[in-house]
Amino acid sequence: MINIKVIEPHCVTLGLNRWAFIEAATAVEAIMNTYSRLLLICHPDLHPSPALTRAQALSSAAGATLHLVALSQLPSRLATLDQVLRKNARKQDAEHRKAWLADQVKALGELGITAYAETLDDQDPLKDLIRLAQLHRVGMVIKDIQHETALSRALLTPLDWQLLRRCPIPLHLVAQAETKLPARILVAVDLVEHDPVIDKLNDHILQSAQALAQRCKAQLHLLQAYEPSASFVAYAAAPVAWTDKLVEEMSGRARERMATFGGRYGIKPDHLHLVRGAARNVVSEYANQQGFDVVVMGTLYHEGVSKVVGSTTEQTLYKIHSSILAIHG
Repeated sequence: MINIKVIEPHCVTLGLNRWAFIEAATAVEAIMNTYSRLLLICHPDLHPSPALTRAQALSSAAGATLHLVALSQLPSRLATLDQVLRKNARKQDAEHRKAWLADQVKALGELGITAYAETLDDQDPLKDLIRLAQLHRVGMVIKDIQHETALSRALLTPLDWQLLRRCPIPLHLVAQAETKLPARILVAVDLVEHDPVIDKLNDHILQSAQALAQRCKAQLHLLQAYEPSASFVAYAAAPVAWTDKLVEEMSGRARERMATFGGRYGIKPDHLHLVRGAARNVVSEYANQQGFDVVVMGTLYHEGVSKVVGSTTEQTLYKIHSSILAIHG
């Protein structure tokens, strides 16, 4: 007689979860290794800044090499000046930046941090910055958040927004660095609907956040904003009123997806937060109320058209008190 052992479904689930956990941990470790090379875009006024403080602390914690870049801050009206005056102004600006960078490299070296520096003179530095980051294979680009007026944003796309849209490397925009290393990190994800592209980005967001948290020995929390959507009742033959029962059913599904997703990465159940409301409002409000040091979000752009996660990150940038780590999809 052949004995056939029946495997209970929960055993299979545990096995699958175990492999999913191992797979997730492997991905996180790979990202941690890329954090061994960092690129800092220096403050335009060339003085100590939150981004410099954060870059220094991350370099020390990860044993990372730090590459500093100083951008030219010469005004655009320089083109109206005499050619000789233009040449002298550019020369003085370049010498000032190089001298300041040399001082920073020396100071970092005294702290045991390997650092390199260079200047960029292009008035539109986005392509050169991305090229540099890819050339040096950096795992993160770090920059101070530069607040622009609504009028300035309407006339000219800020460099922060350009980087959010186009930088393929994790972008850490630093608002303040009262704690040199972040102690509490909030990850904003979109688990409301099953979309393979968004699902892949969610994984990348959490893997990057977990790699940062492990480097900094920080707490990691997960946030899901949800609101009643037409797709949830797309099967209905007629308009459906959002009753308490329907809302509870939707939140139940969202909570279940979040528990599954968080469990795959070992996130504590009490660190999973489900908040009703539009993501563009919930993320900044929750992060500000709870005092998180860094909020990790995704950006996803295709042919100039932004998905919700991308536009939410831009809308959150100037409303949030904490720093942002943006992960490109």
